[in-house]
Amino acid sequence: MKLGRFALKSLAAAALGAVAFGSAHAAEFTLRYAHFWPSNSKVHTELFEAWAKSVEKASNGRIAVQLFPAQTLAKAEGSYQAMVNGVADIVSTVQGYTTGRFPLTQIAEFPGIGNSASQTGCVLQSLYDQGLLNSEYSDAHVLYMFSTGPGMIHTRNKLVKTPEDLKGMRIRNPAVIPGQILQKAGARTASMPAPEAYESMQRGVIDGVVFPWEAVQVFRLIELTRYHTEIPLYSTAFVTAMNKRTYDRLPPDLKKVIDDHSGPEWQRRAGAVFDSLDISGRERAVADKQEIYTIKDPLATPDWGPILKGVIDEYLETLKKQNLPGEKVYEAAQKAKESCPVSPSAS
Repeated sequence: MKLGRFALKSLAAAALGAVAFGSAHAAEFTLRYAHFWPSNSKVHTELFEAWAKSVEKASNGRIAVQLFPAQTLAKAEGSYQAMVNGVADIVSTVQGYTTGRFPLTQIAEFPGIGNSASQTGCVLQSLYDQGLLNSEYSDAHVLYMFSTGPGMIHTRNKLVKTPEDLKGMRIRNPAVIPGQILQKAGARTASMPAPEAYESMQRGVIDGVVFPWEAVQVFRLIELTRYHTEIPLYSTAFVTAMNKRTYDRLPPDLKKVIDDHSGPEWQRRAGAVFDSLDISGRERAVADKQEIYTIKDPLATPDWGPILKGVIDEYLETLKKQNLPGEKVYEAAQKAKESCPVSPSAS
């Protein structure tokens, strides 16, 4: 495959960050797989490395996978487009980094959709498998969907109990839905990819983040935060997707290998990894004697409920004005939740 100058420069710059399995020289096809998680994170080692090794084994070495963690091939906010353009063959990324591109997908990020990474990821995968989200991915070959657990408020110098406590605080905005919630509560939001949050908090640019326990640990923010408000404001949707031309070039038997490494099974594996990280992240905060305040059902509380419901209603109304079936997708998400287990052990 011929590469343009941009792709060649990107590959050269990323060479030191690549992790290759098997022998790329012996393989018939080499897939460049980019993501933004650190190379020492369990998301990289237990999910993406496991996927790469399994694909290589199932293809009898005919497919080699080169992993490019930590934004070494493509920046987090541009990684989906890098896959579409062929700079990367496969990416795992956040749909919300591409503003306005996945409006129906982001319904799965609503508060109340899921109580764990396994459950929300199952809902998201179900919506895609039902064909309700497919139009948003016409430029890619989707392998599987997954999600974080619930995103909560983590701050450095002040405990947040009510929306009033957020007024004037500078909080990292992770996506559209939580960003609107934060703004309605009076917070000042700042948008940035997850890997940049540590430095921003360290320098005092932000006072806190809205993250699941997993991300607080993976991106080392547990070292800077002292207060944690367990309020499930949202979940972050992820997609693992492949360049369509790359997939189409594979012979039928190797397409089957990729197909066998797609769909609900790998969504469940991803959910298990993220759930375990949520548990260990919280345990780390407890061990460090950090303060944790829990709000179990914020949609039902008099202070948080109106804000959360208002954001959901406004988002769905915006989709309606765009002639998008937001209500239909939201209803399908709520129905899917009933059959999606909170944890893999519950399935």
